[in-house]
Amino acid sequence: MKYICLGYLEPGKFEGMTEGERRATFDECFAYNDHLRANGHLVAEVPLQPAETALTMYWKNGNIATTDGPYAETKEQIGGIQILEARDLNHAVQLVSQLPGFKFGLGPVEIRPVADISEIIKESQQRRRQKNTSR
Repeated sequence: MKYICLGYLEPGKFEGMTEGERRATFDECFAYNDHLRANGHLVAEVPLQPAETALTMYWKNGNIATTDGPYAETKEQIGGIQILEARDLNHAVQLVSQLPGFKFGLGPVEIRPVADISEIIKESQQRRRQKNTSR
């Protein structure tokens, strides 16, 4: 089963580190990612630029509207996303609990199971095909 892991960062945490501390943090985090990847658990990883670069889109008065910045107004901001392959949630928790970012105090990680909507997609495709052939 796949799990999305949203890694949050404490604002200013990296900026407050020395260059040596940042390098050590990155090296340890990347080494653990290599371990996860080698064992078939790390499906994908996507680091994000800072929250200040975000643009939030939403529907307002019948139109698309935008706001600069992230959607959620929280102290921590999403720093990256990992997709893990794990047996179950307990296994995902075990894998994530060993992330070096915790000991460096980088921030929390939210784990969510990926939803399987393949049946919903198939049903929608069938409805759309029927709609197109009945024209």
